[in-house]
Amino acid sequence: MSVRILIIAVAFVLVVLSTLGLVPDALLAPYGETIRAVLPKAMSLSASVLFLALLAERVRIAPVTVASRAEPEPVPEPAQPLPAAAPLPPAAPAINAEAEVVSFLALLQDKGRLVDFLMDDVTPYSDAQVGAAARVLHQGCRAVLTEHFSIRPVRDEAEGARITVPAGFAADEYRLVGRIGGEAPFSGTLIHHGWRTESVRLPRLVRADEARLPAIAPAEIELR
Repeated sequence: MSVRILIIAVAFVLVVLSTLGLVPDALLAPYGETIRAVLPKAMSLSASVLFLALLAERVRIAPVTVASRAEPEPVPEPAQPLPAAAPLPPAAPAINAEAEVVSFLALLQDKGRLVDFLMDDVTPYSDAQVGAAARVLHQGCRAVLTEHFSIRPVRDEAEGARITVPAGFAADEYRLVGRIGGEAPFSGTLIHHGWRTESVRLPRLVRADEARLPAIAPAEIELR
């Protein structure tokens, strides 16, 4: 079959070349009738082959064309960086509890000369001298306590009175002495009414120098 198609194709080419005057008629004389008989079929077959070839080529290209027109896959957007955290405000200077204790002691020293009295050796002094110093100490230190603390007795009864300690009492507000047995409530004699603080109003102290504690009282120097 392929040989016949090849002969027809060659003959068709020769006829075309002869028509154009490019091939002598003598070369086609032995096959002239045959060529003219099969020429219409050859032309029809050639057109069919050409059509099928074009169709096959179109089918082969079609998927590529469709694929090229397909919607591109969405490209994920790059992750947005998280907003930078706002800088923290500078930390406030630490309030040192030890420095506050020293500061309160400085108040007692300033108002009542407490440190002077406690650090001095009172043995050489007479009772009258110690009593006079104690009066100054009492007045000054009492003023500091009443200014910065709200202090009241734990029990309002007079000392020596019979009282009852209720069940569920706060252990830091009562000290039981003597024979202790069983469970509260307890009954006994009030020896000391105790003290408790309801509020504290100490000034907050910020240490300027973290390397040392503040002074209780400055050294006083008279210049001349």
